[in-house]
Amino acid sequence: MKHGVRTRKFGLKKGARRSFLRVLANNLITREKIVTTEAKAKELRKIVEPFVTCGKQQTVAALRLLMRRLPKSAAYKMYHDIAPRYKERHGGYTRVIKHSKPRVHDGSRMATIEFV
Repeated sequence: MKHGVRTRKFGLKKGARRSFLRVLANNLITREKIVTTEAKAKELRKIVEPFVTCGKQQTVAALRLLMRRLPKSAAYKMYHDIAPRYKERHGGYTRVIKHSKPRVHDGSRMATIEFV
């Protein structure tokens, strides 16, 4: 039974999974749009949206919190460029667009995740 399972594991242990999602979040923030598998995109949304909410506060504490969880360049971009765009928006900062064709070599369902 899968009661209480809150996250997708991707066949990785906890530390590797955290690091992997942090790298994906960094890529999404720097490029603002990435193509990945559907499951990774849905899981990434849970990671990135709280960063935007934190950055919207525009306080020194919020910037330091972002810098603790993201690389410096990504934290600055989130704080100065991305978060102010969503000042009037209450959640739903990312969009997952599912692709119709699966990936060729393994048949994984693909999706694009981008900021709204």
